[in-house]
Amino acid sequence: MKLLLLPWVLLLLATVPGPGRRPIAGAQESCSQRCGERHGLCSCHPTCWGLNTCCSDFRNYCLDVSPYSGSMMGGKDFAVQHLKWPNTNDGVICRFKDSIQTLGYVDLTGHVHCVSPLLYETGRIPFTISMDNGHSFPYKGTWLAAHPYKVSDLEKGQLVNETRWQYYGTSDVTGNLSLTWDISVLPTSAVTIELWGYEETGMPYSENWTAQWSYLYPLATDVPNSGFFTFIPKPAPPNFQRWKVGALRIVSSKNYAGEKDVLAIWTNDHALAWHLGHDFRTDSVAWARAQCLAWEALEDKLPNFLKELPDCPCTLAQARADSGRFFTDYGCDIEHGSVCTYHPGAVHCVRSVQASPRYGSGQQCCYTKDGTQLLTADSTSGSTPDRGHDWGAPPYRTPPRVPGMSHWLYDVISFYYCCLWAPECPRYMRRRPSSDCRAYRPPRLASVFGDPHFVTFDGTGFSFSGRGEYVLLEAALTDLRVQGRAQPGRMPNGTQARGTGLTAVALQEGNSDILEVRLADGSRALEVLLNQEVLNFSEQSWMDLKGMFLSVASEDKASVMLSSGAGLEVTIQGPFLSVAILLPEKFLTHTKGLLGTLNNDPTDDFTLRDGQVLPRNASAQQVFEFGADWAVRTSLFTYDSRFLVDNFLNQDKHDVNFKPLFPNETGLSPSQAEEVARLCGGDPFCVLDVAATGSQGVGNATWAAHQMHQHRLRSLQPVVSCGWLAPPSNGFKEGLRYLVGSSVHFRCSSGYSMTGAETSICRADGTWSTPTPECQPGRSHAVLLGVIFGGLAVAALVAVVYVLVHRRRKGGRSTWSSQP
Repeated sequence: MKLLLLPWVLLLLATVPGPGRRPIAGAQESCSQRCGERHGLCSCHPTCWGLNTCCSDFRNYCLDVSPYSGSMMGGKDFAVQHLKWPNTNDGVICRFKDSIQTLGYVDLTGHVHCVSPLLYETGRIPFTISMDNGHSFPYKGTWLAAHPYKVSDLEKGQLVNETRWQYYGTSDVTGNLSLTWDISVLPTSAVTIELWGYEETGMPYSENWTAQWSYLYPLATDVPNSGFFTFIPKPAPPNFQRWKVGALRIVSSKNYAGEKDVLAIWTNDHALAWHLGHDFRTDSVAWARAQCLAWEALEDKLPNFLKELPDCPCTLAQARADSGRFFTDYGCDIEHGSVCTYHPGAVHCVRSVQASPRYGSGQQCCYTKDGTQLLTADSTSGSTPDRGHDWGAPPYRTPPRVPGMSHWLYDVISFYYCCLWAPECPRYMRRRPSSDCRAYRPPRLASVFGDPHFVTFDGTGFSFSGRGEYVLLEAALTDLRVQGRAQPGRMPNGTQARGTGLTAVALQEGNSDILEVRLADGSRALEVLLNQEVLNFSEQSWMDLKGMFLSVASEDKASVMLSSGAGLEVTIQGPFLSVAILLPEKFLTHTKGLLGTLNNDPTDDFTLRDGQVLPRNASAQQVFEFGADWAVRTSLFTYDSRFLVDNFLNQDKHDVNFKPLFPNETGLSPSQAEEVARLCGGDPFCVLDVAATGSQGVGNATWAAHQMHQHRLRSLQPVVSCGWLAPPSNGFKEGLRYLVGSSVHFRCSSGYSMTGAETSICRADGTWSTPTPECQPGRSHAVLLGVIFGGLAVAALVAVVYVLVHRRRKGGRSTWSSQP
């Protein structure tokens, strides 16, 4: 009997978790085909590593790769980190999205490698690996495909003086073109340089509208891999002339011509002026004008995408603060020197984050240094909307939703035709008019910071120092849920403070991914988890996720942009997190939770789950009960450590045993009160945090976070716009600002006179004080005055002469003589 029990005892001993992060030894289950699963004797879920519950082969089947990202153009080699394979001759096949296969290999050290394929989308791409020539695919991982312009320049071929490439063949642009690349990215002795073209074919906005990259022809074959190539472009054969947009690809000469999904270096996509035919080089203006007219005719047949787009913010301050719906356009960024090639005169542009729902289009808004919006009706530097959103949109491969490329075909190459290669820019601007801001409504802002302190969407400020996990916001409109975890701080002597602060925030909207942002253990840095898996931002700071975009610009700031237009920004302020949430106007009357009921009525912000409303002047103890009532019921958080399991997963979501310091209990000595007053400047949140934590540093961080909230609130104040005001025909105007209080002055051209007021002022009701005047043919005021004063001068001269002659005659002398 004892012998029969022995195997079971040994098995139980083998599955008891020991100290440190190590997988379970001797588990009877494997992670083959089970990545992401928790059930069984051992786990294949990402949380298993911190909980010491992993199957012994977890890291062999649930793969980490390095590098983990690359351009969606493909051709990048990546290695599996923990899977070692003894036989370098076995057939390795890497399959992306269950349909796209590339050949992998095993290197001399036994590491398995894959090559990323050419994709027509960005985001996290699932892949599997077969080590038996495609018979089974038990190994699973994720590849991050990035927009080509978000990839490091070191990974791309560089067009030396890219402007010359895109103007080649126009007036006075001839000679050699040069290309450079990093030879370490492509370990081979000889390379082939190929031209690939991009096009979208089929009936626009139909099921047969497809996107296609095509190999066209080589520029050079079997040339030394020196990292430099120069040539004099020749016009391409006629059968390749239909491609106007493309990119160069550098590959090993061992590959056959146009071989797909091999190790490669791509250049940026660009206008293929240098490969166009003799007709372009003979008269580039006439050629471009014809292309512009053809584009114009096509545009007039396509649906009007402008009706779907959001209006631009009225000011630069609004545009930068409305981070849920608008994000910096990398082509014109005030934080990177305002190099605005296509919008001279602008210092900053933003793009709408989400593509429009039906047409996949995008908005662009550009601003001058004084914060004024630039409009195409006034200048070719104005912001232009896009038929194809530059960042694309699901389902991606369907035009015009291909990231980068659809935008090139419908919005950029046409700009070259009409504006850069031919003087037909008014045609382009009429079909890409700037949006003014008359219909723009700023989002509503709520914040949580410090110990923690809350400022609701309707402006109610209060403190709630609970320990647990709480509902910050719920909105049934889009099934948006935002939750916060609060933990106690520490006093300077190391004891537990009577105040708490946010240490983690989790959110989900509808069936989107679940995102969590938390303080990393033992460091002042953020840790971001996607569907309970920790993300790596060493290569990419921007990620396209399901139902949201994520930007982690630094280790202490994360921005989330949801498909509804809601935005969330998480930063580190002192020892805790600070959270700002932005909601578009459509969320009005649809919110509940600790951040209140968004309805422009602060008196009902303390609404309990059962609908009962506490008075606005509720005591601190009553407010504490309100906060406790919003403890989480269904958690979005990740519990991937024994500490989190023991203290939050297996505990009540609100700790009834934790007693905070209430504002009426803050006893400070006169000297302390004076010092705190200097520090906090009358900010009650700052005062409470110094008292609760004993730290002026915490108080100062709270003060700074509160100031940031107020600054953002000021930036988002509504602004009245009267809309664009036209200049008079046969005249011009001075002033390009159309907001309340602004003045526009009118002038007539020479030979025309003005009928109407010379100045119009934007009034508070959103109307102009006077309409645009008329400039009618006829003498201008200056000419008329000249005639009047000239006539008077002549009359005066005649009168003087008359008087002199009359006097001389009276004196018996004559100055005049006459001839017969």
